[in-house]
Amino acid sequence: MGWTLAIGERCYSSWSLRGWLLFDAFGLPVTTVSAPMYTSNFARVLQDFAPARTAPAARLGEVVVWDSLAIAEELASRHPGAGHWPQDPAARAAARSMAAEMHSGFTALRGHCAMNLRTAYRDVPVPEAVRADLDRIEASWARSGDGWLFGDYSAADAFFAPVALRIAGHGLPVGPVAQAYVARHLAHPSLRRWRALGRAIDPVLPAYDRDWPQVDWPGPAPLPARAVEGTEAENAACPYSGKPVTHVLELDGRRWGFCNATCRDKTMNDPEAWPAFMAMIR
Repeated sequence: MGWTLAIGERCYSSWSLRGWLLFDAFGLPVTTVSAPMYTSNFARVLQDFAPARTAPAARLGEVVVWDSLAIAEELASRHPGAGHWPQDPAARAAARSMAAEMHSGFTALRGHCAMNLRTAYRDVPVPEAVRADLDRIEASWARSGDGWLFGDYSAADAFFAPVALRIAGHGLPVGPVAQAYVARHLAHPSLRRWRALGRAIDPVLPAYDRDWPQVDWPGPAPLPARAVEGTEAENAACPYSGKPVTHVLELDGRRWGFCNATCRDKTMNDPEAWPAFMAMIR
């Protein structure tokens, strides 16, 4: 028996990202089920997670935990060796406080700059209330130095991951320490996999689009892979499922196969995000 997590669309649901990072970034296996936002299927999926009414919601057997902060605490309690919170009592108290502040605050930033992992913008106006949120965030992140907020990656970092994505995706003005912290999130393996899969399977939600000028995504540039026709490939089995090849991508003039379009497309979006694929081609 393992954990199951209900999530919204990866490219847009910041709370779902937090919930998923609390598993993946800490090495905890989880099965995800999609609860498509703004559709009747959202409530239908969440019926299996009652009494939860929002995503993320996690289930372990008959136990249901909803709300990302509650999920963080429950996972830390059930998996004490995973490292969700710092071991030092003072650092742990600070990390919990920062996660809780993120959970309930920074509404101006969140309202002005929705998370959208499909695109990035420039020349985004920064209202006074958003600037105040950024100032508070920068003050909190000052402790990160050249690492994470509390040394090792913690739940506090997972809670601030969507904030880092908002800053990066909207080109918001922050100082060098905050910029370096944002860059660490953009390069985090879990976050890269989340975005690559989201871009492969998520529907486009026009409500999240803005009229600001668009620019390339500011994260690490993906290797130049592309989808190609046919089933001829150097490998006979999908690197993820072991099933026969039905879909193929090309990278550096070589053809690699997968068992379905999702496996191919998530890999094509960011090949280096997928260790099983990189191990195969090396």
